[in-house]
This record gives sequence, structure tokens and C-alpha cells, in this order.
Amino acid sequence: MKRLFLSLFLISGLATAAVAQSAQYQDAMLKQTSDLDSNSAVDPTVLLAKANTFERIAEVEKTQWLPYYYAAYCQVMMCFVSQDKSKTDELADKASVNLDKAEALSSKNSEIACVRSLVASARLMVDPASRGMKYGMEAGQQIQLAKTYNPENPRVYLLMGQSLLFTPEQFGGSKTKAKTMLETAMQKYAAFKSDSAIAPHWGEPYAKELLSKAQ
Repeated sequence: MKRLFLSLFLISGLATAAVAQSAQYQDAMLKQTSDLDSNSAVDPTVLLAKANTFERIAEVEKTQWLPYYYAAYCQVMMCFVSQDKSKTDELADKASVNLDKAEALSSKNSEIACVRSLVASARLMVDPASRGMKYGMEAGQQIQLAKTYNPENPRVYLLMGQSLLFTPEQFGGSKTKAKTMLETAMQKYAAFKSDSAIAPHWGEPYAKELLSKAQ
């Protein structure tokens, strides 16, 4: 009987510790993800700090894919907001490593495929003339994968609309097509239900901004 009580006490103690660790993880992630759509989050310094924080969280929470995912997201966004394109490939490489780790924990994930598409687009922007064919195709393939994995993901339609808006008409772009795609994105955002408060939820304000430009 004494052994039974000791076992129950240990199990209870472990369960309490796990709950506390989970709550600490949720709090840390929520603090970093809640403002990703704010204007302050497009500052390279802020993005770097967030990427580093997510990587530190990932070092502790090795079974969670979200810290790796968000670290990659912040690293690829740094590529887009920074004026110094000489650092793009290095940042894209870091983002790809984090996405590989995230995908090892969560395969066929639409959100991960969306960020992989952004990574390819960032590499393309370094030199569109020489890289357009390779990375344009890769970005498109990742978006199609993201749509296959989850056709209700609004970020799929945001990225497709963005591509249509900024691609010259002779290469398939179109304001009219972009408007239709971005309207679909807004409908998907309205209907989308996140799995949790820390699940990917970024992009709706940017979709609205792009839609106004496509009018």
C-alpha cells in the first residue's frame, strides 16, 4: 500500500509539473505571437529578437513544431523588410533549417508550406532575372502543396493574391485576378478557426491592404 501511495504521489507530481510547463510554454508563445500583425513587427530588430526567442523556446520544447515555424517566419520576414539583400540567403537558409525541424514534427502541414513559399520568394527577390525561373516555380509548388494540405487556410489565398498583384501581366499577373483571390482570402479569414491562441493567424490586415491596392 505504501508503494502504491508513493507511485500515485509521483504520478501526480509529474502531471502537475507537465501542466505548469505547458502553461509556461503557452504564455511564452502567446507573448511573442500576439503582435505579429502589428506595425512594430515589421521592424528588422523586432523580428530578429522574436526569431531568437522562438529558437530558444524550441530548444526547450523540442516536441513542438510551432516555435521552429515562427522562428522561420520571422527570419523570412526579415528578408522582405531589410534593404540589405546580401543577408537574404543566410536568413533563408536559417529559415529552411527551422522549417525542416518543424516539418519533422508536423508533416504535410499547410502553414509550413506557406512559409516555404515565402522562403523561395525571398531568394528570388535577390536577383529576379537569374533566379526567377527556379524560385518562382518552387514558391508556386509550395503554395499548391499548402492548398492541398488545407484548402481552407486563408494564408494560401493571401500569398496567391499577392503573387498575382505584383507579377507583371505578361508573366500571368493581373489586378483583376488578384482582387478575386484576395476576396477569397478575406472570406477564408472570416471562416477560419485556429486550433489555439498560438496557432498561425497572421496575414488578415495585410490581405485587406493588398485588396485595397487591387481595386
